[in-house]
Amino acid sequence: MASEIPTTNQRRDLVGLDRINLAAEMAGFGAQPFRARQLWHWIYHRGVTDFSQMTSLSKAFRGRLAEDYELIRPAVTRSLVSADGTRKWLLRFPDGHEVETVYIPEEDRGTLCVSSQVGCTLNCTFCHTGTQLLVRNLTPAEIVAQVMVARDALGEWPLPQADRLPGTPEVATDAHGLNPRTEGPRPGVTNIVLMGMGEPLYNYDNVATAMKIAMDPEGLSISRRKITLSTAGVVPMIRRCGAELAVNLAISLHAVRDEIRNRLVPLNHKYPIAELLDACRNYPGASNARRITFEYVMLKGVNDSPADARELVRLIAGIPAKVNLIPFNPWPGAPYECSTDTAIAAFSDIVFAAGYSAPVRTPRGRDIFAACGQLKSASVRARRSGREPEAVSSP
Repeated sequence: MASEIPTTNQRRDLVGLDRINLAAEMAGFGAQPFRARQLWHWIYHRGVTDFSQMTSLSKAFRGRLAEDYELIRPAVTRSLVSADGTRKWLLRFPDGHEVETVYIPEEDRGTLCVSSQVGCTLNCTFCHTGTQLLVRNLTPAEIVAQVMVARDALGEWPLPQADRLPGTPEVATDAHGLNPRTEGPRPGVTNIVLMGMGEPLYNYDNVATAMKIAMDPEGLSISRRKITLSTAGVVPMIRRCGAELAVNLAISLHAVRDEIRNRLVPLNHKYPIAELLDACRNYPGASNARRITFEYVMLKGVNDSPADARELVRLIAGIPAKVNLIPFNPWPGAPYECSTDTAIAAFSDIVFAAGYSAPVRTPRGRDIFAACGQLKSASVRARRSGREPEAVSSP
């Protein structure tokens, strides 16, 4: 079926179609089966947005495609670059709704934080996104397009053969292995985390379609082992996610007692801690090589005591796991404070002593509100508050 992205004309968007649906679309268009394979290559491997650039297709066929179809990218309405190199893009879709996507560069990887909903189904009280009500789910096209926009900005798409010298790599790099457009290390987007705006498991079908496109070795080619889906605990969908996608699982836990988690993560009223941890123990593919990550935001005087740390260790016993301790990232009007460095270190030491990795996540992009828990659509943010940084153009 065609993408559900609203368009301003009668042409249909091909971005977001998986192999089966792209083949069906081309069959209905009267094209030979190999045309779908060619289109897949141009759309997802080379990232073209103009049918005229698909030089392996006949000129007449390209013209027919352009009359009936389009290849939509969301508009980049704001582009921010943090002092630490983190990038944040505000993306606007044809219906006017917006989401934020964040790229976090590191020495050995580049992680893209992808949104799955406009707003959020949940209302976690420590999360800025949670203060914005759900507007709608994102379509597969809108989810996968976030990866494509990042690759556009990072100059990651393979160069056309005509633009390459003999013996040079497909992707543009200089003599030092750097991308001359970004002055950053290759390979750009190597990892995806579904930790942006929204609860991915409440938009599972669309997320799954997008991630299967992302994982396709002849398309975006991002290994399932480098994709992490983060959920606040939609218990009935966790096993299905593991069985069908087999991506890494991260759990937004944040508390070890139901009365506290009910306040921080209201979804806990429906799926309390015991049920959530049972689902984690039965997550397909979980092993010491593929541990479940428990995300734990450190809130001063709320969930950061040594007793909390010891209870966390007791709760996750028997689960191949690691714990990411996240210093609370403030946002305007937030009702919490970050735990002290001393409290965070003591908490981490207790978890480490029990045999679990418990690193303290280094906040990234705080100065552009791109850190964990800070994302919020600018379409509803009160810019007049003066608290949000002004746009900075990406290089």
